Amino acid sequence: MLQVAFIREHKEDIIKRLAKRNIDATQMVNDAITLDEERRALQTKLDNVKAESNTLSKEIGNLFKSGEAQKANLLKEKTTQLKETTKTLEQELNDKADALSQLLYLIPNVPNDMVPAGNTDEDNEETFREGDVPKLYEGALPHWELAKKYDIIDFELGNKITGAGFPVYKGKGAKLQRALITYFLDKNTEAGYTEIQVPHLVNEASGFGTGQLPDKEGQMYHVTADNLYLIPTAEVPATNIFRDTILNESDLPKSITGYTPCFRREAGSYGAHVRGLNRLHQFDKVEILRVEHPDNSYSALDGMVEHVKGILRELKLPYRILRLCGGDLGFTSALTYDFEVFSTAQDRWLEISSVSNFETFQANRLKLRFKNNEGKNELCHTLNGSSLALPRVLAGILENYQTKDGIKIPEVLVPYTGFDMIS
Repeated sequence: MLQVAFIREHKEDIIKRLAKRNIDATQMVNDAITLDEERRALQTKLDNVKAESNTLSKEIGNLFKSGEAQKANLLKEKTTQLKETTKTLEQELNDKADALSQLLYLIPNVPNDMVPAGNTDEDNEETFREGDVPKLYEGALPHWELAKKYDIIDFELGNKITGAGFPVYKGKGAKLQRALITYFLDKNTEAGYTEIQVPHLVNEASGFGTGQLPDKEGQMYHVTADNLYLIPTAEVPATNIFRDTILNESDLPKSITGYTPCFRREAGSYGAHVRGLNRLHQFDKVEILRVEHPDNSYSALDGMVEHVKGILRELKLPYRILRLCGGDLGFTSALTYDFEVFSTAQDRWLEISSVSNFETFQANRLKLRFKNNEGKNELCHTLNGSSLALPRVLAGILENYQTKDGIKIPEVLVPYTGFDMIS
């Protein structure tokens, strides 16, 4: 959430930069400034009324002490009126503050200057590419056919148990899935991230804190009886660890990693491009998250990108990195890099990770601050990334490592799986 003071001081720049998202934010920005001015005017009026009431109360006390009860009672009538005025002003102030908060929740984060202009994912900017696309044997299969051939993932059984988008992993498929999770966590902890385990359901305040609410409410599974939400990513519970927190500057950075299942309704997703593991309602993901000093957050972002690159190099998967354009940028992000692995059997790129800097946007919603060396509170910067999302990594391994005799296991994973071939 943008700070009102920031909006007020950088009005034209904010409108210009939000235009990169293909949003004309003029009305929202002007309304926010107007609501804030009205809120501040009401606060001043309320403060004056309270001050007058306090002054009269002291005067009444002095009049009673001096035996001037008649004058005191006349002033008491005025204080009664002031109390009613105070009550009215407090209600108007609360209503104005709520209206301002609701509006601020709807204004997306301001894109960083590095974000390219553009409308759709076709306008994203490729910044890096690495790895050779393997030449597969004639008759190579997409991963959903390989899964059936080697009986390692059962999509029909998952459909029977729950519905489409909830696969059942079996045998070596389940072991490979578990191996990837452990491998990712090991790589992250070796890089200095502290491993955590977090709840898989969150409350409404947590959803608002990281920006999933109200932006992505329709894409989250909602447990209505308890007003809880199944997490769409570990980012939500992990970042909310720091909600309503004031850190010391010496505490920064905070670096954590965690594995969770993720749940997304993915409403409206149909067609061949979402077959198999390409898009699921439940999937596993290992996340990395950082809380940083504002001066260091972009060097931290570069470090996170390099960390994910190192994992993909070890897996020997062909991949590329995209800097997302304004039209494809997430609501809360100031700058995002997407990693995509090339699926040789499908002849297409599959997104496997997003690494983002949210600057102060989430921290403002979370009230996540640090006390600087001068003793003043400042908002932290938050960052997070997938390291990595498993379904499409698994799809990439199955398709790119397939041979006529079976599916080879990437060398770096063999110590985790205990086998080097699925056949």
